[in-house]
Amino acid sequence: MTAFSRSGNGRRSVATLICGALAAGGLAAAGAAALAPGAAYASSHREAPLISGTPQYDNTDVYAFVSPDHPDSTTIVANWIPFEEPAGGPNFFPFAEDAQYDLHIDNNGDAKEDLTFRYTFKTHTKNKKTFLYNTGVVESLDDPDLNITQTYDLELIKSKKGKVERKTKLADDVPVAPSNVGKASMPHYSMLRDHAIYKLPNGAKTFAGQADDPFFLDLRVFDLLYGGDLSEVGNDTLKGYNVNSIALQVPTDMITESKKQPIVGVWSTTQRENARGYYTQVSRLGNPLVNEVVNPIKDKDKFNASEPKDDGQFLKNVTNPELPKLIEAIYKIKAPAEPRNDLVDVFLKGVKGLNQPPYVTPSEELRLNTSIKPTASPKRLGVLDGDNAGFPNGRRLTDDVIDASLQVVEGELVGSKNDLGDAVDKNDKDFEKAFPYVALPTEGSRGASAKSGADVRSQLGDALTGSDSNTALIASSAGAGAAGILLIGGGLMWWRGRRRAY
Repeated sequence: MTAFSRSGNGRRSVATLICGALAAGGLAAAGAAALAPGAAYASSHREAPLISGTPQYDNTDVYAFVSPDHPDSTTIVANWIPFEEPAGGPNFFPFAEDAQYDLHIDNNGDAKEDLTFRYTFKTHTKNKKTFLYNTGVVESLDDPDLNITQTYDLELIKSKKGKVERKTKLADDVPVAPSNVGKASMPHYSMLRDHAIYKLPNGAKTFAGQADDPFFLDLRVFDLLYGGDLSEVGNDTLKGYNVNSIALQVPTDMITESKKQPIVGVWSTTQRENARGYYTQVSRLGNPLVNEVVNPIKDKDKFNASEPKDDGQFLKNVTNPELPKLIEAIYKIKAPAEPRNDLVDVFLKGVKGLNQPPYVTPSEELRLNTSIKPTASPKRLGVLDGDNAGFPNGRRLTDDVIDASLQVVEGELVGSKNDLGDAVDKNDKDFEKAFPYVALPTEGSRGASAKSGADVRSQLGDALTGSDSNTALIASSAGAGAAGILLIGGGLMWWRGRRRAY
């Protein structure tokens, strides 16, 4: 099945055009709001006014693809907490305990969830008398030196026409892979990652933990539109930042309606518990970039709180998009004629003959035809380059959704051929070949690895493991240090008083 076929031979990246396109998109998303130094908008990173202030609930990206090493299964990856600075201790980056992190499946195209995989998290602290995340070298997920840990429960909710019919607990108290503190604290982090992969019944797998942010693009539009002279292009803005990932791999026949109807719609949401004990949806994500450069500011928070079945209220944002008009105004690239029904087909219905379910209700979902097998050599532009296993048929980690989306927005499917691109064609880290596929997170402190846990504990003091006598010793040492500071401060005040007297 080939919905589109386009040769990648001779394809080039036109950096100046993407500068204008991304600049226009960034300005459209920001509107008249003031931009803080270093602020950036990527896929769904801090994309709406309310969610930008609560990063634990901010869903940044969703991926859905047929598993390359297990083609009878489907993998969904959803990420949260944008722009995690690897050295962001002492608390690092836990999942929120008052949230429901959901992965939704619509397997008949009616814009209502048929399956929901719900993740809820708990935090555990071994020693509350220290500020440390870990008190020594961490060799396992149950290592006594890993002071702060998290576990999660996984529940499957089956619905019919949007009404819940049955709930099933799939897993209890599954360990979360910790934030990667550094080489000294976690010299074998890949082993910790492996230990956090949990096998479910029927060959399914689940994972939750920190990962390198897999979204790649250049977003330096806020420095006077790429430096004022288009000189700042071709660098991955998200390089070095991490996210919190939830990954789920399930047998494909578990989530599809039937073999005759293999297309599923996928999206994720976050619900936050309010003061009255009720959960309210605060974040939503299916296709990338929708709530950034498609929805105007007035609709962004509304979209995050909405359901796909109600997406008719946002239709004009798609049929009459702002971004092409801004590109035309700034770079004189003629905007395609409106209404943009081609965008409705790609992003709200799915491409007919490829990933559009029968009797589809237009809605914002990431649609995947699970009957299309993965390719051994994925092409970064996916369907636009003849690779129907890629975006917008689902989304693989390697798919260059910035280039593909911009080319479609600028009329690639309605005769306006273009080669828009941001000169960032792949992630800065290689993805894994097996589940959960996301790259390992960048470590915080990047010093040399410690020789052993005993060495570190002897340096930190045994008080960190809870010894009362040593706690008293540390406390008295701290008290002596504080007294010294007070003496120095008192001496300075006395000296200043003497100077005033003269």
